[in-house]
Amino acid sequence: MTIQEARRYGTSRLSVIYASSEASTITDWVIEHITGSKITERLNNPRKELSPEQASQLDQYLDRLLTHEPVQYVLGEAWFCGLRFKVDANVLIPRPETEELVEWVIANCKFPLNELRILDIGTGSGCIAIALKRRLGKAEVWACDLSKGALSLARENAQSLGMEVNFVEMNFLSASGRSTLPAFDIIISNPPYIPEKDKEEMQPNVLNYEPFMALFVPDNDALLFYKAIAAFGKEHLKKDGSIYMEIHEGLGADVMQHFSNENYTAELKKDMQGKDRMVKAGYKS
Repeated sequence: MTIQEARRYGTSRLSVIYASSEASTITDWVIEHITGSKITERLNNPRKELSPEQASQLDQYLDRLLTHEPVQYVLGEAWFCGLRFKVDANVLIPRPETEELVEWVIANCKFPLNELRILDIGTGSGCIAIALKRRLGKAEVWACDLSKGALSLARENAQSLGMEVNFVEMNFLSASGRSTLPAFDIIISNPPYIPEKDKEEMQPNVLNYEPFMALFVPDNDALLFYKAIAAFGKEHLKKDGSIYMEIHEGLGADVMQHFSNENYTAELKKDMQGKDRMVKAGYKS
């Protein structure tokens, strides 16, 4: 099987569950992973033969993809802020809108980097913490998560990318647990924020594979994590510090109101799709 034939074959098989353009993109990603060749190389040499092992691997990957398993889990990797992260079912797949949250932090960072301390709450794969450490190299970066599996993967990602991050296993919703953390200049989080009632509207590649506890909150307490973050910030946010959070597009007004009620200034920001997606808050001490 040539690379050209593999592209047609993969796109045809995946078109059963994906739009043809998406099927083609995923197939290209899989072939690049299998062969190690960039798209320009493949376009310039479309008649290059796959080895029997590569052809077999292609079929195995396609079989998994046809069960709606996300391509990032199938390949075990995802890109975030220009960095390659290892991912598995212990962690959420990094998403482009979260890159916007990281860029917002960097654009607003006015502290001397060697004095800057950052906390990433619910770090998952470590993508936010590691990307910030990469861009703000002299900053002291901390990250916490409840999941042992997520923290193991985050530590592996930090090591492979050569970034030093202080990872802490903890239940952030426990006031006694989070009280042991020091004070921070920047607190950032992409917490669980999808109401459980929204499960019916979600795609199977998300609902059946990504970790439930990293996605959903109870319908009767959609602000669960934002309340904990606001309470934590009162005690652990340094003077002139800021909290940056990703939010559900339908919760912008509620998150803003809660932080206002807790004596914070708050700013709402839309993502590249024009949806309410991020909130920045500062405590009026």
